[in-house]
This record gives sequence, structure tokens and C-alpha cells, in this order.
Amino acid sequence: MKKTFQIKGEFINSRLDRWFKRIISDVPQSFIEKNLRKGKIKINNKKQKSSYKLKENDFVVLYNINFTSNKLKKTSKKYIATKKEITSSSNLFIENNENFAVINKPAGIAVQSGTKSIRNILDILRFTKEFKNFSPFTVHRLDKETTGIFIVAKNRKYAQLFTSLFRIRKIYKTYLGIVLGELEKKTGIFEDDLIYYEDDRKITNKAITKFTVLDCKKNYSLLKLNPHTGRKHQIRRQLLLRGHPILGDSKYRMTKEHSSKKSSLMLHAYKINFSIAGTKYNYIAEPPDSFKKILKEKYLKIF
Repeated sequence: MKKTFQIKGEFINSRLDRWFKRIISDVPQSFIEKNLRKGKIKINNKKQKSSYKLKENDFVVLYNINFTSNKLKKTSKKYIATKKEITSSSNLFIENNENFAVINKPAGIAVQSGTKSIRNILDILRFTKEFKNFSPFTVHRLDKETTGIFIVAKNRKYAQLFTSLFRIRKIYKTYLGIVLGELEKKTGIFEDDLIYYEDDRKITNKAITKFTVLDCKKNYSLLKLNPHTGRKHQIRRQLLLRGHPILGDSKYRMTKEHSSKKSSLMLHAYKINFSIAGTKYNYIAEPPDSFKKILKEKYLKIF
């Protein structure tokens, strides 16, 4: 079966994969990449990459795409937020204007719905008074258990703007992490080739993170981390590679002794800065009580 879509209006300059997830189906990225490689998704009868920017009057053609595969892990179901969640979420806002919002994301909630839980921050925000008459757009990632700064665009123009700024590395993020052990150097750069898999395809991506030791006591360290690249689980994987896993990390750990389901991930997105049209924006997200509690228990200080 062949289906054809003509690009108009708000989807001009959108990435092909983002258009697909919003208009066709919210499927995993690997599903889109696979069908692009097989030529089942074409632009004007030509193969394109998922990052292709759609142009006015482009024709997106879909050929015999099967959406019933068991490998499709994402769900299109919307999470129905409770009144308590909607009301209490107002306390998360650090910035709120007509184009974007900045929130301090709590631990234990995903940015978007997934297979293990459909509860997510976007479906909660869309019903808040701060997003009345607006739709939330994701512009970057933040792991489910990671707390802190998270930007949400309120319109497609700013979603595309933030996506571009992240792509050209003009948005600067600072994380705080409590790790096991004491690093040999007080400051430096982690540089690694991280391996990922999409279906049966092996992908290697360069990951770069600057680190500074803010404090260390009795085999525990508090780090300031500035990622220069944005790979999946980048900071967590790079620290594990060096034998300094983040406390509370149940996935990237060395032994069960230093992680449990009861403990929170001690990784917090602390600061973010960027410029738009000559105006500088700087935001700080206060670490959660769980983070401060561990700092106190390990006798560590931020400054």
C-alpha cells in the first residue's frame, strides 16, 4: 500500500523523523531508520536521512509499512494526569513565557511515555494552567531517574530553534553527580567512543564530557559535569568506564552494594545557559532533598 503526504504550513523545516512521529505514528527511532534504509519512506521518490529538513510541497511517500510488529515498543496512549499532579506541577516551573518553559524535573518520571510506564511529564504539563492554549514540545532528553533542568517549547518555531541550538552545541548544561571513589585528577575531560546498537547495526559515537571535582570525602566524590556531546546515558556510561559509577544507578553500576531500587540516581541537571537573538538566558535548578541528603551523609559540599 502506498500513501503520499504533501508538506504544508507548520511542518516546513521540521525533521523528517519528528514529522513521522507526530503525524504518522509515535514509533521508536529504530523503526524509522530501518524503513528509511529499506526505501519504504521516501521524499519526492528519493531516499533521505531521518534528519532531512522538510520543504514546502515536499511529498513524503510511504510504501507498505507494517505497524503491527511486536518490536514497536512505544505506545501512542496518552497519560491522564490526576488533579493533584496537575496542581503540584506548578511548583516545578523555573521559567514560563509564551515560547518556552523551564522546569525542575523530579526523579522517577519519564519525559515521554514508554513501554514500562505511560506516566510522563509532557502529558502532565499539557493540562497545567501554564500550558493553557499551548502544546508541549520536547527539544532534548533527560533520563527518567535524572532530576533537574528541562526545557519544553510551547510552539513549533521554538521547538525547531532549541533543536538547532542543541545540535550546534550552543546550549550549555552543567550536571552535578555524586560518585563512588575519588578521581586522580581534580579536573579534566572524558573522551570515549560509546557503542550503541540499532536492530543489528553497530553504531559508534564520540562522547566528550568535562569534569571538575567539587569535593571528595571517604571514597565518595561530588562532580561538576559539562557534556560537550549529547549521547544517550553519556555521563553515566563514561563514569562507569572509569570505575566511578553514579550512586543510585541501577543500570550502570559495578556491584549491587552501591545501588538499590530504594535509592535515587544522584545525577542532577543543575544549570543551563544559552542565547536567543542576543539575549542571554541562565537557569539554575535546586537539587532535590534526596540529593542534599546524600551530600550531608557523605560530608560533601557543593561550594
